[in-house]
Parts: sequence; structure tokens; C-alpha cells
Amino acid sequence: MESPAVTFTLAYLVFAVCFVFPPDEVRSAGLTVQSLLAAWLGSEDAAFVQYHLRRSTGTLLAHSLLPLGYYLGMCFAAPEKHLCFFYLAPQGWKTFFFFAVLFPAVTSALAYYWSRKGWNNHPLARTLAVHALPQSGWRAVASSINTEFRRIDKFATGAPGARVIVTDSWVIKVTTYCLHVAQQQDVHLTVTDSRQHELTPDSNVPVQFLTIRVASINPYVKAFDIRLNSAEYGELREKLCAPISNAANVVIHQSLSDLFLETFTSLVEINQTYSIPSTQELEPCIGCMQTIANIKLIKNCQEPNEGECQQCYCRPMWCLTCMGKWFASRQDQQHPETWLSSQVPCPTCRAKFCILDVCIIR
Repeated sequence: MESPAVTFTLAYLVFAVCFVFPPDEVRSAGLTVQSLLAAWLGSEDAAFVQYHLRRSTGTLLAHSLLPLGYYLGMCFAAPEKHLCFFYLAPQGWKTFFFFAVLFPAVTSALAYYWSRKGWNNHPLARTLAVHALPQSGWRAVASSINTEFRRIDKFATGAPGARVIVTDSWVIKVTTYCLHVAQQQDVHLTVTDSRQHELTPDSNVPVQFLTIRVASINPYVKAFDIRLNSAEYGELREKLCAPISNAANVVIHQSLSDLFLETFTSLVEINQTYSIPSTQELEPCIGCMQTIANIKLIKNCQEPNEGECQQCYCRPMWCLTCMGKWFASRQDQQHPETWLSSQVPCPTCRAKFCILDVCIIR
């Protein structure tokens, strides 16, 4: 049987990870720094910059207390170690306690220094100062950002710890401890990477995430990366003044149908193939008239007289891409999780088929 100390350690580790990187369930329960310090932080909509000055400081303070919280919890979980009496504790725990107290002490001193002179010493204030005109300061830049953030036409996406916000003049990335800010007129944006996720917590269909590098011509502005769903790429481009270059030649899927078509193709490629008689000639696809027809519908999912699928007797008339588009067009757009398992009628004879019945001609 596990000891109370091991059980507490595992439980506290889970708590710490959820507190630093809160999932949706933790956020909805209000167990985040933003929720716990809501009265002190104020409203993000009313004063965006001032809110994040306090939020980043409060987050750093709260996270620095986690080691001390673990030590205090172990005082009760492992009483045999005598952790409540510092002079009786083992040497390793004395060292841990020293650093557990040192971390919040240092961050408290740092927070006090940042808050002096109306937050002039905060890293975010210095970040904004590089965008200020010669006769103004960071507060003028903050006022501009606050005003544009209140507008309803801004682009905003991402989780609270990794948000991307684009206003008329600014590109902003919000992270746990800091903000990256660049002026739209000074930036060059480049798609540098693409990641495909087959499953996400919110959907059962594949999702593509793009990494975009934001580099400014201002030498004092450090380049940073933003990450977003490819379905939001079009909306981002509409809000940006500058074009987005694609240095990595990434194929960007901007719609659910594009994502489905790629999945449809990959699944069909592992299906049973079909060999045509040597005397039969293939004609151009009647859907696009650009590609030679290369698929045949043959019932392979079940026995001939079982299930909803039916045998199609049409000759090959469609290419794989057009058949995939036809399959997607016949689906319930509100329930994409059902697309892969559904049946649709043949575009020619109306015999029902599923993805397992689509065979590539070899």
C-alpha cells in the first residue's frame, strides 16, 4: 500500500500541473490565477495592458509559492520526517525549504520593484516603450492598445495562456508570464511549420495547427511565434495589413472539407484495389474533366446482402478527389464526427456506399 507521502506527492504534482497549465475543467471551476485574483486584476476589456501588468506579476507570485505549499503539505503527510521542526528535518529537506522560501521572497521583491513608479519598471512597460514616439512614453502605446482591444472587430484566438490578438495596429501574443507586442506596419509574417492532429478535445476530425513567425523591422522588438488553427488562417489574413509568406511551402487546410478530403484519400489508399480489364479504356473524370477516372465503387464493407451499402455497377467515371468532394458534400455539416462512418449515394446510380467501398484502380 502506498504511503501517505507518496499519495500526497502525486496528488500535489497533478494539482501543480493543472494550476500552471489549467485545462478547461479547471478554468470553469475558477481555480486559476485570473479567477482567484479577479478583484485585484480588474477588467481586461476596460484596461488590457494594465490588466496584464498585474496578471503576469500575480501569476509569477502564485506559481513561486507552489514549492512552499508542497513542503507545508508534507509536514502533515509525512510526520515522521519532523518537517514542522526545521532543526530536526533531514538535510535534503532543509535545502528544499530554503529554496521554497527563497523563490517567493525573490519574486515578491521583483514584483515590488516592477510596481514602483506606476509600473514603469515592469518588462511589459519596457516592451511597449520601444514602440513609443520620441515625445511620448509607454502609456501612450498602452492607451492605443487598450482602445483597439475594446473594438469588436479584433482577431482573437487561443487558450488564455497562449492567446493571439490582432487589432488594427498591433499583433499581440499573450503568454503565462509576458506579452509579445509588434506593430502591424513593421512586421513580416512567415509560416514556418504545420502540425496535424488526428484528434482534439473539441472535435473528432483532424485539425491542422500553423506556426507563424512574427518578425519586426524594429531592431528592439524580439521576433516571436504564434500558433493557430488553420481554419482561422483566412480570418487572420483579413485582419493583417501585410501578407503572410509561406517559406516552408506548407499546404494550409483552411476548411473542414479540405481536412476531410486528405483523410478520405489516406483511408481509400489502404482499401482493396481494383484492376480493370485490359480491353477497357479509362475516360476523364466527369466531375473535373482534368484527371483520368481512377476509382471504382465495389461493396467490400460487408457481405453482398448485409448492411445499408449496395453494389454499384457503374463503370469508373470519377477521380479520387472528386469522389471525396462528393462524399463530403453529402454530409451533415453540423456533425463532422459522423462523416467517416456514414454512407452516401453514388453520384451516378444512387447506390449507397461507404469509404471502405471506394477502390483505387491499379
